[in-house]
Order: sequence, then structure tokens, then C-alpha cells
Amino acid sequence: MHTLKHNRTAGALRRSHARRGEKGYTLVALLALMTILALIMLAAAPGIRQQAQREKEKEAIFRGEEVAEAIRLYFNCTNGQLPTSMDQLVEGVPCRGGAKKVQVLRSEAAIDPLSSSGEWRLIKPRGREMIDFKRAVMEFAHAQTDLRTTDQRLAQQFDVQIAGIVNTGSKDSTPAADLDAENSTGPFIGVASRSSRDSVITYYGIDHHSGWIFTPLYR
Repeated sequence: MHTLKHNRTAGALRRSHARRGEKGYTLVALLALMTILALIMLAAAPGIRQQAQREKEKEAIFRGEEVAEAIRLYFNCTNGQLPTSMDQLVEGVPCRGGAKKVQVLRSEAAIDPLSSSGEWRLIKPRGREMIDFKRAVMEFAHAQTDLRTTDQRLAQQFDVQIAGIVNTGSKDSTPAADLDAENSTGPFIGVASRSSRDSVITYYGIDHHSGWIFTPLYR
């Protein structure tokens, strides 16, 4: 009887040790799996951030092109006037002598998705930014001369002239905040982002947000 009881006790102890060993192996396996998953997520994080920025940039280009088209419509509806604020494009403008305003820009497009403020930087006609942008566009298109808008009246009135194309190989180093101070008031021919970050994608070969100008002049 004593021997049987002793054997049962010994068997219970062995089973208990075995269960503890299994739990230990399970914990080690779980920790190893969590480590592997953490490493995978760490490796994937830059790609995820880059993809998120790419999508924002695509949306910025889409909205910027909408603003460019709205400027063109505003110009034609007002018999050659340029807007002086984004509100004018969103509120609309009477066209063809009508009393009712026609909205030429949806409110979502009036927001820059790349900048923290959400406000576009307004670009004045014939300024140095327009000259730099036209040069970049012509370089990107291998110096073709037919890059202007099909709206000839708009082009004749506001197109900038460039004597020659000089590729310096450098980016515009002027902060977006300084550029905004120059272009904060008055009629504008295009918009650009307030973000000065390098871009994931390029727009006419330009690889930084502040250099992207959305204008009806060159499309």
C-alpha cells in the first residue's frame, strides 16, 4: 500500500514537471514569435510611412490641378480678372452675365493635404517662382515650347518669358514661410504647398513639395 501511494505521488510529480516544462517551452515560443513580428513591423514601418506620404502627394496633385482649373474658369467668367483669395473660388462667380454664382472649386480642393495648416500658398503671376517652375517644366519636357495652356488669352496676359534654360541641379532653398510672406496678398495665378519636405513622387521632375506649382498656365 505504501509503495502504491509512493508511485502515485512520484507519477503526479513527473506530470507536474512535464506540464511546467511544456508551459516554459510555450512561453519561449511565444516570446520568439513576438520578437519576429516586432522585427517585421520595424522593417515595414518606413515603407508604410512612404506609402502614406505617396497617397497624400497624389491627393495634393489632384486638388492642386482642381485649383488650377478653377483659376482658369474664374479668369474667363470675370473677363480677365484673377482671384485674390481661395474663398472667391469656393464661393463661386457669376458667369456669362448671369446673376447666379457658379461654384468653380469644391471646398475640399481648397485644402492643402501636405501642410499642417491646410492652407495653400498663393503664387503671384510673373514672380520668380513662376519662372523657376516654367524652367523646370521645360527641362522635364526636353525644352518643348508647346507647354502653355490652350487658353491663349490667359497665356498672352500672364505667361512668363525665359531667355534660356539653365539647370543648376539644386532645389529652391527658400523656406515656404518666406515665400508665403511674398505672396500673401493680391491676385494669384496658381497655388503651391506650404510644405518644404522632399517628395516621394515627382511633379514635372520636381522632388520637393514647395516647388510644385499648380497653375492653368502650364498643364
